[in-house]
Amino acid sequence: MWGRRAPAPSPEAAQPSGLDALLVRVARNDMAAFEQLYNEVAGTVYGLIRRVVRDPAQSEEVAQEVLVEVWRKASRFDPGRGSAIAWITTMAHRRAVDRVRSAQATVEREDRVARSTRDVPHDEVAEQVVDQLERERVRRCLQGLTSAQRESVTLAYYGGHTYREVAELLRLPLGTVKTRMRDGLIRLRDCLGVRAA
Repeated sequence: MWGRRAPAPSPEAAQPSGLDALLVRVARNDMAAFEQLYNEVAGTVYGLIRRVVRDPAQSEEVAQEVLVEVWRKASRFDPGRGSAIAWITTMAHRRAVDRVRSAQATVEREDRVARSTRDVPHDEVAEQVVDQLERERVRRCLQGLTSAQRESVTLAYYGGHTYREVAELLRLPLGTVKTRMRDGLIRLRDCLGVRAA
């Protein structure tokens, strides 16, 4: 028994069969073979991925990615190194694990960012100082206006009145108030160093 050689396989026996044969045809861009292969393995691929990824929607997405990869990389399949189903499920498992690792890395990164921003103390005192300095700057610039301009601007912006209401309060023509406001705002803008839009 040990001394006898096994007969050489016939050419028919060397030819892949079943899924292996379909995958060989897919490597030749045979769309009908891919459709048949897809129908044969899609459920298995999805089930394997679902056990790793857990989320149904993500599992469907990964399964689709794997099956597209099968179409694109079918020429790399070597029936001499293993079965088509082993090749496909290995690809599916790797892709599923990659998806889980990627999701986990994203969660960890978001947690780190959340912790780092939470640990930065909010400096209310500095904010109040900046606000106070801004108010002082605006007051100083308001003092640089003529009394007529300052009165009009103050009524409009601090009093919340419209041009027409300012004109009525000051018993002035609307055009005069608009001119004072325009000139006053130009001087304020220049004083504050704000560029015209």
